[in-house]
Amino acid sequence: MIERFEALLKSRIGLEAESVGRTVIERAVGQRIKAAGCADEAVYWTLLNGSSTEQQALVEAVVVPETWFFRYPESFVALGRLALERLPTLAGRPLRILSLPCSTGEEPFSIVMALLDAGLAPGLFQVDAMDISERVLERARQGVYGRNSFRGDDLSFRDRYFLPTVEGHALAPQVASRVRFLRGNLLEPGLLAGEPPYDFVFCRNLLIYFDRPTQGAVLEVLKRLMHKDGALFIGPAEASLLSQQGMQPLGYPQAFVFRLAPPNAGARPARPRGLVASMPPPQSLPVRPSERPRPPLPRPERPKAVPAGTRDESLAEIVRLANGGRSDEARIACEAFLVAHGPSADVFYWLGLLADVAGKADEAQDFYRKALYLQPRHAEALAHLAALLAARGDRAGALRLQQRAARGVNGDDR
Repeated sequence: MIERFEALLKSRIGLEAESVGRTVIERAVGQRIKAAGCADEAVYWTLLNGSSTEQQALVEAVVVPETWFFRYPESFVALGRLALERLPTLAGRPLRILSLPCSTGEEPFSIVMALLDAGLAPGLFQVDAMDISERVLERARQGVYGRNSFRGDDLSFRDRYFLPTVEGHALAPQVASRVRFLRGNLLEPGLLAGEPPYDFVFCRNLLIYFDRPTQGAVLEVLKRLMHKDGALFIGPAEASLLSQQGMQPLGYPQAFVFRLAPPNAGARPARPRGLVASMPPPQSLPVRPSERPRPPLPRPERPKAVPAGTRDESLAEIVRLANGGRSDEARIACEAFLVAHGPSADVFYWLGLLADVAGKADEAQDFYRKALYLQPRHAEALAHLAALLAARGDRAGALRLQQRAARGVNGDDR
């Protein structure tokens, strides 16, 4: 009878059971039955329906936070640049940023460190951080983190903003004091009512766990919480969904940042120079091209050969063109590569990305599948095809791909 628990979780927090897997929910229910001292599932169900405290405990047993400092580092570089551009327009008020769900605090504290590194004085901004789980909020308020919270090659921020302790690393006061932690549920009516709107909102890797109606409802809440010219940072798997909802991506590669209503709707903001060069791409993966969909341009004559010569040089040229916002030229370079060198999973993946950001979902899906036919474990193709399927309503197919990517083995690529 696990279905009734799934239904309760969906009604309370909008959780789509397929997004986490039935096994996770069954395990959480089992843990709570034991913790509550109930004889069996039926007794626990009665307790659960009569206790909001126990409902919250079940939510916290299901929600497993997975986060670390400066996850998606390009987004924090983009935040620093956007914040500096926005400060002169604030008429003396502080910049307001919201992080939700904030989990154990790594994201909101990364926001603070990024703004300090960008040169903003502490008094110029305020970060609010919200989560549905009081348990993880309590951990965040303690501000002490172990090894798992520090990942990647560049950990210089740890030397600047943390103090070593017996338990791990404790946040310096100038970082910890800039975050206000709040408990809240995005689906609660009147969330943050009376609060001034936020300039920037971080809501990453949450929408993928909801069904389509709940995704739409959550997006409406996020829009209400933002300034009309504010910006929303989301996870990479959610970019297609926001594009379909009419939000406009900004020209920051790998930052996954969207604007609700650009001040100049018809103009394309210039991509900040040096942004990508300032931080290396995570895990040595190729830098994703600009997320901004661009209007079709006249196609130059297709080159008869790939100028760079070798496969590696040709692929590097594709990355350079795409990352520079020259999507049509990048597409032509991909086609020329295939003529000169034959089928390539990486090139089909790039063709998929170029189609994806141009809003050509069917074409993108075909290219991602071609990449997976040649290289079934191609992590980026798996992730982006899963995101595309989820955005189109095929949650079962998206879940299979997510599980396949997590296992790192071959499987159904629907």
